[in-house]
Amino acid sequence: MSKPVCPSCEMSDVLDHPDHWECMTCGHEWPREQSEPEPAARVVKDAHGTVLADGDIVALIKDLKLKGSSQVIKGGTKTKGIKLVDGDHEISCKIDGTAIGLKACFVKKV
Repeated sequence: MSKPVCPSCEMSDVLDHPDHWECMTCGHEWPREQSEPEPAARVVKDAHGTVLADGDIVALIKDLKLKGSSQVIKGGTKTKGIKLVDGDHEISCKIDGTAIGLKACFVKKV
């Protein structure tokens, strides 16, 4: 088993004690049996509170102006096969062949 890195300062100079690890750089101590916390599953909900998943079909609930353009996407426009992504815009999709990022609060599941 390789020695872990310090969770406090992320240095690899770690002392091996029978029941815990100790960082030689910052002095931080942590138990040997420390398990990594499992990241919570990300839940993305539409404007009506319905949980969205990859591949769903959604429709816009209002007109949206495209940033950096004079185009407007009309409310009611449907898009197929959405992909959920991390970041400010939770949904990645294509509308009329153009890749667009949407916020989930502006769509409803069809």
